[in-house]
Amino acid sequence: MIFTENPKKIRVMFTPFRDGLQSSFGGKVRLADILPAMEFAAKEAGIRHFEFGGGARYQAPFFYVGEDPFTCMDGMREAVGPDVDLQILTRSVSGVTLTTQRLDALDLQAQLMARHGTTWDRNFDYMNDVDNLAKTGKPIVDAGMHHQVCVALMGLPFKDETVHTADFYIDIIRQLLDKGIHIDSVCMKDASGTTDPTTCYETAKGLKKILPPEVILWQHTHDTASMAVSCYMAGIEGGVDGIDLSVRPMASGTVQPDVRSMWHALKGTGYSLDIDHTKMAEIEDLLNEGMADYYFNPVTTTADARVVGFPMPGGAIGPNVHMMQEAGILDRYSDVLAEFPVVVKAGGAWTSVTPGSQQYWLQAFNNVLLGRWEKMNDGYGKAVLGYFGRPPLPPDPEVVKIAAEQLEKPPFDGDPLEAAPDSLAPARAALEERGLPVTEESVFLVASAIVPGKNMKLNEGIRLLTGKAKIVLPLKKKEVPKEAAPAVPPTTAGTAIFDQKVTTTCTVVENGSTRRFSITIEPPAGVGPTVAATLADAAAPTAGTPVYSPFQGKTELVEINVSAGDRVTKGQVVAAVEAMKAKHDVKAPCGGTVLSIDAGIGADIEAGKSIMTIGA
Repeated sequence: MIFTENPKKIRVMFTPFRDGLQSSFGGKVRLADILPAMEFAAKEAGIRHFEFGGGARYQAPFFYVGEDPFTCMDGMREAVGPDVDLQILTRSVSGVTLTTQRLDALDLQAQLMARHGTTWDRNFDYMNDVDNLAKTGKPIVDAGMHHQVCVALMGLPFKDETVHTADFYIDIIRQLLDKGIHIDSVCMKDASGTTDPTTCYETAKGLKKILPPEVILWQHTHDTASMAVSCYMAGIEGGVDGIDLSVRPMASGTVQPDVRSMWHALKGTGYSLDIDHTKMAEIEDLLNEGMADYYFNPVTTTADARVVGFPMPGGAIGPNVHMMQEAGILDRYSDVLAEFPVVVKAGGAWTSVTPGSQQYWLQAFNNVLLGRWEKMNDGYGKAVLGYFGRPPLPPDPEVVKIAAEQLEKPPFDGDPLEAAPDSLAPARAALEERGLPVTEESVFLVASAIVPGKNMKLNEGIRLLTGKAKIVLPLKKKEVPKEAAPAVPPTTAGTAIFDQKVTTTCTVVENGSTRRFSITIEPPAGVGPTVAATLADAAAPTAGTPVYSPFQGKTELVEINVSAGDRVTKGQVVAAVEAMKAKHDVKAPCGGTVLSIDAGIGADIEAGKSIMTIGA
């Protein structure tokens, strides 16, 4: 049983306003809906340390909410006052983006984060690449922020005694200390909540032995597998000084445990929290009030023990479930989970924290929908080829070969920061071309949203700055009252009212396959020759074959490769849609001439909405 005769206060970073939002909603929450609760938490409940930015809460405001993330950070700083610590999460070579950046972009990022209220920066590398952590930690130190370096933890979905063990994690921090970079604190970061309590205890105990006494040891986990409190107890017994906690309605499930759960677990142990658990009910009430219109998906609010076999972060499960639901393929969720161990082992067992989680997820997704390794996800492929750093285990040689062939890139063993493309210059050029203000903030907004091969017109930074941001909020659906249908439809021009049998045709596109049917419609009972038969449009054969998205739900049209009048062949890639944060080909269901382009770049493509029409 955990116990200390010398009472010890465990520090708490309060996470509902960053990780809570990300794990529950992918960060897609309006600032105004959470600010009253945050202000109360700081000014009335006395909480002195919050997570408030970085991760998906940098991207989500301008990707999906139509809000400037820097404005959000300023608003949160003003709400809590000047003396509270506000912390962000950064992703080593990716920073707050999803692609590798150069050091000049990471330098600008650190300066902007400090300018907009950040005092602590938690920096992790999903590969646990020591060189990456050392090089990307320097901008944080230079900007004057508290530098918290992470060792990323994960429970392996397969057996291996060499990586993701306590000795493996301790050695990573030992190597960092040997490099001499300034470190204020170390965090044991388990984004998926899949590390077992014994490994948490042994890692904490071993790190405490090698860390200078002034370096704080922190622990972060998620309650996805219902193990968070036990893992925190184990870490505290091993010497952890601080932990991350949240509060309902954004606690437990895929988020961190509720403060009250942890307070209760520590009763009688000699350990206590430096946070007032009696104020949680009032904070909860304010959050419930502000978020009354939001839909809490049970997949993200409910614990799922299956996560030990598919170590996905809480912050990734929610968005991925939402995206699968949008695309109309949620029925394949379990299949993707089952493929997870395959892609983890083949890739080299990097940790499933962003962007690693998305790389695993998208490759598992491709394997399920298209066949194993038939389509290499760009991020996963680059990861196995070495463009993000060195994974803990050597990737499967056959998968490396496939990735090199499909992506037309050779394996890479150099510095990912030096190989990264310049993002700042294209961002400045895009702003100047459109006559938009070229500030450090606007440049970084555009630069951080650049994805190779993606049309700049669809860049989320450009969209925000031009007033065309996409708004995708996870709100409850409001029922629209249905009007009673008339007994007999009016005989309006163009309406298929008929008094005799009619035969017409129908085209069905499903999972990329096109089928045409002949349909015979019998006249409604009781309709006689006195009712007009306006059949011209209804009975005429379809003029051309429509081209649809390969998904049954909503996707975004991101690429059109042909023009009206072009000749195409069956199976030719004529367009692309974005689903699950990845580009997917749209292929011509038949050969012929493109008669019309029926949708524009950036359009939402619902099931049954034609992208283009092909004629004979």
